[in-house]
Amino acid sequence: MRTDLLTARGGAGRPVVLVHGLMGRGTTWPRQLPWLIRHGRVYTYDAPWHRGREVDDPHPICTERFVADLGEAVESLGEPAILVGHSMGGLHSWCLAAERPELVTALVVEDMAPDFRGRTTGPWEPWVHALPVEFTSADQVYAEFGPVAGQYFLEAFDRTATGWRLHGHPARWIEIAAEWGTRDYWSQWEAVTAPTLLIEAGNSVTPPGQMRAMAQRSRGAEYLHVPGAGHLVHDDAPGKYRDAVEAFLSSFA
Repeated sequence: MRTDLLTARGGAGRPVVLVHGLMGRGTTWPRQLPWLIRHGRVYTYDAPWHRGREVDDPHPICTERFVADLGEAVESLGEPAILVGHSMGGLHSWCLAAERPELVTALVVEDMAPDFRGRTTGPWEPWVHALPVEFTSADQVYAEFGPVAGQYFLEAFDRTATGWRLHGHPARWIEIAAEWGTRDYWSQWEAVTAPTLLIEAGNSVTPPGQMRAMAQRSRGAEYLHVPGAGHLVHDDAPGKYRDAVEAFLSSFA
């Protein structure tokens, strides 16, 4: 059993695991930690292919690999956890809840949907491949990603003596996203029995209507649409995100 996949961030009581999105990392949750630790014993998690530029994974890239790794991490706690997932992390969290319900007490799924079939990574591949391996200043990161995502990536990238280095390889990240265009995850979603909070950004990356449909297909899901918020709802509309998550966590404390 792996015991090195999670980083303890404080708090006491029931475990809460924060699961980042594509190109993210466990270090991108600092603004949420002060209030989340009031609701449990909080851990962050780094997914495969997001653990540092020199850290690879021997397995083929696929959703099942991510879910197995996340399952090992949660199992190491010795008790079921609340999973708070953003984007890719939300997908892997609900797939784990479907496959191993004994590991998952509840879910927060932020801006992720089950069916991206037909959508390709083509439009954003040139941009991802063109990213420098290392940014030499914070201003360069903000210029590339904007104020909200820029802060997020400053926290995700490897810090070096000369700047901020990508913590993975763009080709790997593209391959991860490309799989979503070839399959759907409705059956996994419909197998989830844990209470779930679904949070959709007003400027969502998900196909229109899917997250609302997820709530309609589930007896145990709540749905919140956050107008005006971008994909990083937890940082772009932090007050609304916090209010919703705290109310949800308090509902089954």
